[in-house]
Amino acid sequence: MGSNSEQQTARIHRLANTLINQIAAGEVVERPASVVKELIENSVDAGATEIRVWVERGGVKLIRVADNGHGIARSDLILATERHATSKLSDLKDLSGIQTLGFRGEALPSVASVSRLGIKSRVAGTDSGWEVSGEGGAFSAPIPTSCAKGTVVVVEDLFFNTPARRKFLRTEKTERSHIERILRCLALASPGVSFSLSIDRKLYWQLPEVDSALRSHRIEKILGQDFSANSKQIIGRASGISLIGWIGLPAYSRSQADRQYLFVNGRVVKDVSLSHAVRRAYSDVLYRGRHPAYVLDLKVDPMTIDVNVHPTKNEVRFADARSVHDFLYREVVQATADTRAGSNFASNESGWPETSYDPHRIKPSKSYQRGLGLEPSDAVKRFVGSPDNDHMGVETVGKERIEPRVEPDEVPPLGYALAQLKGAY
Repeated sequence: MGSNSEQQTARIHRLANTLINQIAAGEVVERPASVVKELIENSVDAGATEIRVWVERGGVKLIRVADNGHGIARSDLILATERHATSKLSDLKDLSGIQTLGFRGEALPSVASVSRLGIKSRVAGTDSGWEVSGEGGAFSAPIPTSCAKGTVVVVEDLFFNTPARRKFLRTEKTERSHIERILRCLALASPGVSFSLSIDRKLYWQLPEVDSALRSHRIEKILGQDFSANSKQIIGRASGISLIGWIGLPAYSRSQADRQYLFVNGRVVKDVSLSHAVRRAYSDVLYRGRHPAYVLDLKVDPMTIDVNVHPTKNEVRFADARSVHDFLYREVVQATADTRAGSNFASNESGWPETSYDPHRIKPSKSYQRGLGLEPSDAVKRFVGSPDNDHMGVETVGKERIEPRVEPDEVPPLGYALAQLKGAY
């Protein structure tokens, strides 16, 4: 073949840092809610007890997160925006027992590569704070600024330099709902931190900090009084695993899995095995197509789990996944045992929760069921009553019919008949 038709082999070369960060942002920054999640997790790791969030236009125009944590020193501000720079790991041993929410050092550089990012921070004991700002991953030198102790991160014009990513975003209402969902998850995981959310310059909701012993108050604030009134607390411990949470009654089942919150060591997780354990435990008390509501927090030894599975840090791997699955299943089954018996979950004397309604559920009446009145024909009476058939031992046939006696409050062994079909006995 001629030299003009020969295919040129592409040479291997290093990618630019900006391009590397934008590629990483494809996994870390899926939507504005991902940015909110990463920034709040950084604030919780910094020891903050107050976190305030502002968003505009579904988080595309503005995301602002302010906290009162220990802050970032001037010398670390630029370093914090570089890839794989973190204060939470120092060697491989730390990776085997991670106890912080963040650890990869990818969030800030990934966010900075697809937005206009500004950071203000002041460490306790210093006279002033310091600020850096950048666009597309390039930052200026730190300049002094006035701010309270803690850190303020401002993200503007998300995906301004990657229009292909921006066009895949949903409506402002949808993106806002994702942000609210993330905030609810993180607020449930950190009851000792106060949260506030402002949407389009209006305060949307505010949650004061509560003691861990009063976590149910935080749950009621977020999920409402309906969940609080139709749920029970569950506490369990076995072989290095502990569980605390609240599970909804079967009468409080949902048409979609929108009130299922699962945490492992305070981390919001999406685990197929754990979700299967809960779903299986509810299988005998829920109708098909209904979903339980629950808030469950598992505590395990950090050395027995691997959180370095996905850049979003939503997935974990257990050293003994079967034991964790079985433990969670047993605890939820025991907690729902009262539902099967109809003792603790009943809200009225009949044992049927008044809050539940299903058009296909038939509630037994108080009255007893009378006989069906199926009299034998005259031919059968003559045949049975003839002398040749005395051996059949059915002397009562043809005489007064004897019906089984059923007390008014006694349920027949085979239940109540719903209908009588012609010709069926």
